Order: sequence, then C-alpha cells, then structure tokens
Amino acid sequence: MKLGLLARIEAKPEHADKVEALLRDAAALAEQEPHTITWYSFRQDAVTFGVFDTFADEQGRKEHLEGQIAAALVGVADTLLAAPPVIIPVDLLGTKVR
Repeated sequence: MKLGLLARIEAKPEHADKVEALLRDAAALAEQEPHTITWYSFRQDAVTFGVFDTFADEQGRKEHLEGQIAAALVGVADTLLAAPPVIIPVDLLGTKVR
C-alpha cells in the first residue's frame, strides 16, 4: 500500500440515513475492485461521512476514481449531499496491518 484516497462526504440532514446506506452497500462494490487493497467508510457525526481506501499504485487509484462507487456518489450528489464530496489523494508514509 503506497497510495490512498481520503474522501469527506456531507449529507443533507434529511438524507443522512440514505447516505449511510449507500456507503454500507458500497463495501460490496469495493470488494469487486481488484486494485483496491483496503476500503473503509465511516461516519463522523450526524451528517458527515468519509471513505478511506488504499492502493499499490496510481493505476489502481485511478481505476477506483473511475469506478462504480465514485459514479454512485456523483449520481446522488445533487439530491442527497450538501456539497460535492471532497476527495484528497494521499501518499502513505507507514502502515500497520495485523
């Protein structure tokens, strides 16, 4: 794991439960991505969610950004989200896997 993505997703308050369900269901899509090494979705507060995922190389990260999870988020952005997702590419400096 050398590269990652950190995404911040802010739901409209009335749609927070739908965004949570979308992110829970997206785990199955992440399982189908051969170049996504790890994928985590999380909830920070009532309306703030996030995703953190890791990749071995830039090609894997690019494929993920062009994949079904990103398309699903773009597809609901106008309806369910308060703002477009903020997606930040990161370089991993260290990892610990049990």
